[in-house]
This record gives sequence, structure tokens and C-alpha cells, in this order.
Amino acid sequence: MEVSGPEDDPFLAQLHRVQCPVCQQTMPAAHINSHLDRCLLLHPAGHAEPAPPRAKRRRPSESSALKQPATPTAAESSEGEAEEPDDGGETESRESYDAPPTPSGARLIPDFPVARPGSPGGKGAGQRPAAAAGSASPRSWDEAEAPEEEEAAGDADGEDDAGRWDADADAAATFEAPGGRPHARVPAAEEVRQLLQGKPLADTMRPDALQDFVGQGRAVGPETLLRSLLEANEVPSLILWGPPGCGKTTLAHIIANNSKKHSVRFVTLSATSAKTTDVRDVIKQAQNEKRFFKRKTILFIDEIHRFNKSQQDTFLPHVECGTITLIGATTENPSFQVNAALLSRCRVIVLEKLPVEAVVTVLMRAINSLGIHVLDSSRPADPLGHGSNSGSEPSVFIEDKAVDTLARLSDGDARAGLNGLQLAVLARLSARKAFGKKSGQSYPPSRVLVTESDVKEGLQRSHILYDRAGEEHYNCISALHKSMRGSDPSASLYWLGRMLEGGEDPLYVARRLVRFASEDVGLADPSALTQAVAAYQGCHFIGMPECEVLLAQCVVYLARAPKSIEVYSAYNNVKACLRSHQGPLPPVPLHLRNAPTRLMKDLGYGQGYKYTPVYSEPADQDYLPEELRGVDFFKQRRC
Repeated sequence: MEVSGPEDDPFLAQLHRVQCPVCQQTMPAAHINSHLDRCLLLHPAGHAEPAPPRAKRRRPSESSALKQPATPTAAESSEGEAEEPDDGGETESRESYDAPPTPSGARLIPDFPVARPGSPGGKGAGQRPAAAAGSASPRSWDEAEAPEEEEAAGDADGEDDAGRWDADADAAATFEAPGGRPHARVPAAEEVRQLLQGKPLADTMRPDALQDFVGQGRAVGPETLLRSLLEANEVPSLILWGPPGCGKTTLAHIIANNSKKHSVRFVTLSATSAKTTDVRDVIKQAQNEKRFFKRKTILFIDEIHRFNKSQQDTFLPHVECGTITLIGATTENPSFQVNAALLSRCRVIVLEKLPVEAVVTVLMRAINSLGIHVLDSSRPADPLGHGSNSGSEPSVFIEDKAVDTLARLSDGDARAGLNGLQLAVLARLSARKAFGKKSGQSYPPSRVLVTESDVKEGLQRSHILYDRAGEEHYNCISALHKSMRGSDPSASLYWLGRMLEGGEDPLYVARRLVRFASEDVGLADPSALTQAVAAYQGCHFIGMPECEVLLAQCVVYLARAPKSIEVYSAYNNVKACLRSHQGPLPPVPLHLRNAPTRLMKDLGYGQGYKYTPVYSEPADQDYLPEELRGVDFFKQRRC
């Protein structure tokens, strides 16, 4: 349908005017659909207006500064017609960014700022010549559409500037964020700073596919059953158990990404903040999704050991009937922290501490994504002073030994390694320290070097994995006990140091040494118990760190002492005899009973007892109940 002009009623025509998003022209709202059909055919690339002759393209930074002028009044419009500024003949004949305000003061015309040609100095940028209110719309929309000949002429005139603009845009193109494909241009120091700020690097570098999940080949390797199930989107209920930073949350993140591709609902909760009502809400939604849309729901509970037994029982019936697929992550032993009934419905996946090689792989992936160059320590004249194109050289460097040190100090914790790298790089970028001179060479002051000492400072934590209330607590004390029992003083000192440096209570260690002195040394060296008790008292008196040498002395003494479990084994036989006895326990023989009163003497208490100190030789007398006569607990295990 041909559109010839505005509507009959001038007020309504101004009130219900809209703006074409392609050519930026204003028109009555009733005509916008037919106009768009024609406009899109004439301008398929979205360029509505021809560029005036000898106009220069505006750079992206300048186009963002365009401001939409306020709607002019009638007086201002008339004045604008009379006193139109001279732009050297370069006028824009039919541009209107404004429309009459609605009665409520809201604008009906959407704001579509488009970069317009302007003078080199920005003169007139974003400005539009004022037009009279009566000439706000052209006589016909055909006349309003720009001739293609003018557009071609404008493009030809601006060809030089366009080429320079495109070249500048290529030069200013930044690389992809961490985790993306390799970048075309190495970033500057300021760009690296912006990438590292605001979000932890460990979260930014979290992989999205199993192919990028490293260090857990035993659990989710290419030939494992779990890997096959995950790739087939047949996710069973899982309990992911492993130390911090081994990839539990990352594996859940990968499962979540894979689930979205198969229209599976994935919900994440943290047991540190979620309540039972939150879990019930998720389960109720999962029931509705399954009933009405046949859609599965996977519920991921981070730190599931934080839920108590009754909270964990909430999952039982719904995991049993398949309403939800439960994935729990925990750093604690599930045997102690997760209900046995829930464990029987889930498969426990043990994720091990990452080896150093896997942590190096993770760190190098982050370093390459950030565009940081690794200096090879075996090449003293490497990359900082050579005469290559400086525009393509990275401005942030890190020593290769710094990467290796960070991987070792992370102790298998990829999160700690990435966060330590982030802090070290940010600290150096903030300090802006110059390279100075290295091996007689001077390097550009704009470049930054991250050294091994910076990495150690950025980590800022003990690299010893030890939890005083968790699994590692019992693992280390068991290793210490077995090393002393095996008479290995060197290994005993190692496990002692690992516990103390990890923050263990020295009195706890001392109590265990007192026990060891009787259990494993026993009568082979009775003074071992004296040594252990003295060590405990010394630790109580002086505390850490002075008491560590007292514990070390006692540990070495007990490791080198002869061992005897004669007393320990005999007493265990006694306990086994008492626990396995059926019926009432046998009475104490009368001759062994005490008789403090006449009545008890009359009843036979103490009669026939032989007071052995008055005998020159051991007296022939039974001391066990009649049922146990002849039993030797030092030689036999059962009575």
C-alpha cells in the first residue's frame, strides 16, 4: 500500500508518530509496517541514509557520544530555520530524532542513536538542523527514502576514512576472554588487569566439557563407566568426594552444561545456606516438571555434609522414585557424614588430589588465555630484548619456575593455584615495577615480570593439606603411629611435622604418644611411658612452637625403642573372653573375697586364702574362677 502523507488530524498525527529503526524517519504509527517492508528491501544492510560528500566516518568511540537533542519548541524551530549554521554546504536535509511528547510526557519514538558523519574535529557531531513543526514528515515516504546514487557517491567519498577506520578497528580488536579460542593479538597490561578484576580466575577458567577436565582419569577417564554414562546423558545419583580444588564443582558444572543441551533441568544449592524448605520447593517443582513435561531434574548440593541426618532424609524417597537425580559434593568422608540409606542410593565417586602435572596444565591454560608470556629460564637472552615487532610482543611475563613453584605449592588444589596466579599478576600490574636490568640487558619499563617470589607471596597460605577435624587428621595420626611401630624415626618425624605445621593441637599428639608407649613399647622398655608423660607435661607447660622439639624427641625415642605388645594382646584376650561369655559371669571364689565383718567371715569369705609374702616359695593357689582354671591369656586368645 502506498503511503502518501500524514493522517488527517494534525494533532493525532504528531501524537501517534513512531520512528523507523532502519532509516530513522518518523511517520504515523499506522504506516510503520508497510514502510518497514519497503525500507528493508531498499536497505538490506541496514544503512538507511547516504553519506554526504567528503564526510568522514565517525569512530566507534565518537559515535557513542552522540546525544539526542531535546524536542524544539515552535519558536526554536523557526529560529533554527532562519539561522541555520553553515557547515560548508554539508547539510542533513531530512533527519528528525524527536517526536511530539505524549500527554504523559513519555516519548513514543524509540531512541536509536546512529553514528552520523561529521567534521574531523567533531563539530556538529550528533547535531541535527531544526525543522518546522509543520514539515516534520515528508510529503511522501518515497521521497523520504534516499536515492541509491547519493549513497554510492557518499561511500566513494569516504573510502579513505573507511579504510583507516577498519584498520584501526583491527588494531584495536581484543582477544577472547579466558577460556575462549586463541586470540589474534597479545593483550596489553591494562587489558590483562581488566580480565583479572571482578571475578576469580578459578571460576573464569572452569571448563565446560569433559575433554578439558584434567587430573581425574581414574574417575572420569575415557574408558570409565561414569564417562560413558555422562556422555550418554544418563547421569546417576552421585556423591563426589575429594579434597578442595580437585574438581568436584567443575564436574557438576560440566554435567549442568551437558544437561542443558538435552533439556534437563539442573538446580544448584549450597548446604551452607540452603534450608529444608528450599529443598522441598525444588523437589515440588521437579515433581511438576516430571508429571506435566516429562522433564528430568538434577539437583546439585554443594557441601552436602553440612546437612544433618534429618535434612538428608528429605532426599530419600525422591531419589528412590527418580523424581530427582542427586549429585552431592563433599570434602568429608561420606561413610561418616552421609546417611547410610542415602549412600545406598548413590554412587560414591572419589576424586583424588590433582598431581603437579595436572595443576601445571590448568595454570598454563589460564596463562595462555590471558596472553601472558612464559620466560624460559634455560634461555638467558630470551624474549625481552630482541628486536621483533613491539606491537605484537606481550607486556606481561612470568618465569617458568614461578609456574612450577605455584603448581607445587598448590598441593593439588587447582583453585588455590589459579587464585594465587591471579593475585600475583594483579599485584605486579598494580605496582608497575619495571624489569630493570637482567643479565646486562635493559628492558622496556612498560613490561611486567611475575617472579617466583611474587607467586609465593600471592599464594599466602600454608600449602599443607590438613584438616584438624576431617579425614586428613585421622590419616596423618595413623601414619605417625605406624611409622613409630615400624621403627622408622625419619618417617615418624615427617608425619609429626606435617601435623604440627598443619595446625594440629600438640596436646592431642602428646596423648597419642602416651598411648603408644604402653601399647607398642610396653614392657620392652618401661621408661618409654615416662618419656611420653614427660613430653605431654612439657607441651602443656610451654605450648607451641617451643614444644615441638619435645614431641620430636619423644617420637624418635619411641621409634627406636624395642617393641612389645605382650600386655596389649593379653588384655585384648581378656576383653574377648568377657564379651563372648554366655550366661551369668562366674562368681568370685570365696577365698579371694574380702571379709571386713564377722557375718562375712561366718559366710566363708576369705577362708583358705594363702598370704604369699610369708611363703618362701609361690603358694599353690587358684586365682581364676573355677570355670576358667588353667586359662593363660598371654598364650591363648579365647577362654
